[in-house]
Amino acid sequence: MESRLLDILVCPICKGPLRFDRQNAELVCNADRLAYPVRDGIPVMLESEARPLDGERGADAS
Repeated sequence: MESRLLDILVCPICKGPLRFDRQNAELVCNADRLAYPVRDGIPVMLESEARPLDGERGADAS
């Protein structure tokens, strides 16, 4: 994913910054705890396609 694209993309829900998780091919919003898939290099920025991060291994259990 190009860094220029990451600079302008924001979470569609909270408008916060996104982090690219290369290993899982996802854009992650830490504020909303959601991961948006990147398919064939194209981010799918739909809430209905987002995967919740709660309960994910490595996530804080607070």
